[in-house]
Amino acid sequence: MNEARPYAGCIAVVIPTYNERDNIHPITERVLSAIPEADLFIIDDNSPDGTGEIADDLAAKDSRIHVVHRHGKSGLATAYLTGFAAALEQGYPTIVEIDADCSHQPEELPRLLRGLGAADVVLGSRWVPGGMALNWPRSRAILSRAGNAYARIMLGIPLHDMTGGYRVYRASALRKIGLDNVESVGYCFQIDLARRAVLADLKVTEVPITFVERARGSSKMSSSIVSEALWRVTQWGVRERLQRYRGALSPSH
Repeated sequence: MNEARPYAGCIAVVIPTYNERDNIHPITERVLSAIPEADLFIIDDNSPDGTGEIADDLAAKDSRIHVVHRHGKSGLATAYLTGFAAALEQGYPTIVEIDADCSHQPEELPRLLRGLGAADVVLGSRWVPGGMALNWPRSRAILSRAGNAYARIMLGIPLHDMTGGYRVYRASALRKIGLDNVESVGYCFQIDLARRAVLADLKVTEVPITFVERARGSSKMSSSIVSEALWRVTQWGVRERLQRYRGALSPSH
């Protein structure tokens, strides 16, 4: 008798890609090895290096892999939103986001999924006890820690790693926080969704992960991405403080 598959038909793993031809095969193989019952949604932004064509070949050989081709590079946030929309439309109750560059360890995914038992959103965290980032230059680690500390203070949210992209969401959580008016474009998208989850009174938990700097391909991080995150977090923090201040001044009825 076949062993019951607890996740069968329940998990959609969204993987955005842009010029990841050297990583797309290992990341899909490792995710499906860790969670054989998962379905993968690869969202490719018309990668000039042929990543999309490689993904199509993988999909032709494995019915669990689905590929969405976009017309061009439109940003990480819209890639994830495209994947989320596809998964929500098809009724998956659990949706995972993971980077294509193998910096997130798919072997840790079962532990993140278990964290969803007592939460609506699970963040894979580098900056809680047990979490770590390997092979990063010290400057990059300092930037990440400082950025998260700034977001925590400005937004008043007690989370330690809001910029990471290894997460698990209940579909109900994504519907509740609303994705139609997401303001961010780059990695600030991760902060935005964490902020929205907390503001919606959803249970958000952090599970330690080991982040490993990519070994193949080039990072998409840039100064414009950092600048957007700084501006957005400042804007959100100031706006929410003003709203609380105005609320405190309003006469009670």
